[in-house]
Amino acid sequence: MASKQPAKDFLSFVNASPTPFHAVQSAKDLLTKAGFEEIKEKDSWANTCKPGGKYFLTRNTTTLIAFAIGKQWQPGNSISMIGAHTDSPVLRVKPVSKKSGEGFLQVGVETYGGGIWHTWFDRDLGVAGRVMTRANDGSIVQKLVKVDRPILRIPTLAIHLDRTTDFSFNKETQLFPIAGLIAAELNRTGADGANAQEAEKVDDFSPLKAVTERHHSHFVELVAAEAGVKPEDILDFELILFDTQKSCLGGMLEEFIFSPRLDNLNSSYCATVSLIDSVAEQSSLDNEPAIRLIALFDHEEIGSRTAQGADSNALPAIIRRLSVLPSSSSSNTDLSTAYEQTLSTSFLVSADMAHSINPNYAGKYEQDHKPEMNKGPVIKINANARYATNSPGIVLLQEVARKAAAEKGEPIPLQLFVVRNDSSCGSTIGPMLSAALGARTLDLGNPQLSMHSIRETGGTYDVAYSIRLFTGFFQHYSELSKTIFVD
Repeated sequence: MASKQPAKDFLSFVNASPTPFHAVQSAKDLLTKAGFEEIKEKDSWANTCKPGGKYFLTRNTTTLIAFAIGKQWQPGNSISMIGAHTDSPVLRVKPVSKKSGEGFLQVGVETYGGGIWHTWFDRDLGVAGRVMTRANDGSIVQKLVKVDRPILRIPTLAIHLDRTTDFSFNKETQLFPIAGLIAAELNRTGADGANAQEAEKVDDFSPLKAVTERHHSHFVELVAAEAGVKPEDILDFELILFDTQKSCLGGMLEEFIFSPRLDNLNSSYCATVSLIDSVAEQSSLDNEPAIRLIALFDHEEIGSRTAQGADSNALPAIIRRLSVLPSSSSSNTDLSTAYEQTLSTSFLVSADMAHSINPNYAGKYEQDHKPEMNKGPVIKINANARYATNSPGIVLLQEVARKAAAEKGEPIPLQLFVVRNDSSCGSTIGPMLSAALGARTLDLGNPQLSMHSIRETGGTYDVAYSIRLFTGFFQHYSELSKTIFVD
């Protein structure tokens, strides 16, 4: 059986990452500690990125791409890649959120992605995200905030007042959290505070209404205090609601992970740690002719078609720049075709969570494809290309698992999954990236229950299985890819 420690380390990662902004920061912290250097997409890399180097960059601070360049790199060589995503279905604070009703202060929220929204009722909710503030020198800077205590709650209607068997609600009118009582807020501010705010509105014209007008003043004060600025210095923010209950191990033998955002911070964490582990030894890149890369994208849950989504130029642009990086020795490589050569020999593992068998709904699963927790990563297959997996990819991952297991003396089990013919099938970043790049691609992920719920369930030991599999993929891809002949 694999170790529990990687799962415990993942708990720290997910607890620190209530938003994509925080998830990228958590990944940056791990990479920086491991010696990766931050670079900027806007800069030239000609004198920066060298064979043997380890680098990362971000876009919008919600998408991160990191890579390590083999010392035997030549322009046009292959890139072994793992792609995942940093976002999850959430409730986002509306641009104008100031609401009230029947004596309650409420906060307007907007649904993001395909969440199981009834699971958000009666949870202790905090807020976190990005705040744009004006600094003392007049510049505008971004600050991450995390109000990590219950300040919001979406109350259900008592069963005595609605005895219908189905829990249905209107997402626009009945999904607003309560934040306080109007009477208490009036007692806190008093008339003088209100008059002072009116005076400020007259003196300081703004093309848009001030943040303190668009949102409850106390709400803005809490966010400002977390950011370490004055409320009037906040120009705008992107805030997400999150469950303040911490992730934890569960089950009688701690064989489960009870956590929000398993989809897909579980895969993002495993990808990040595996890249770090694959270059942990000083000589790790000495004989490596390829580049090892991870890409953690934002906006997968809403289709990925944004500047920082997988269906953008983010990864193709990075690969194009990497494909022509010079080697450490002189080379006569034809750089005019280096990009196409790199794509033709590269491989992408699209890592996104998979469905574990649910014992209470076993009939929803295909008879011979019922993934189990703690039985290893699940290779996802769909005849209609909702997943990008094909046989050469399956063979490659199986060989990676076999070789990595032989080195450590610990097996890495794999599972296969297809949906029933009478069931719809989700999708991932795999098909869109394989189409954009033409690179060979495989979809897989750890099995979980309650996908898109505010609290999900995964397998404790699957974290270690995925990290070892991904690490083996980075370490052995260059060698193994030459043994699988498919043009």
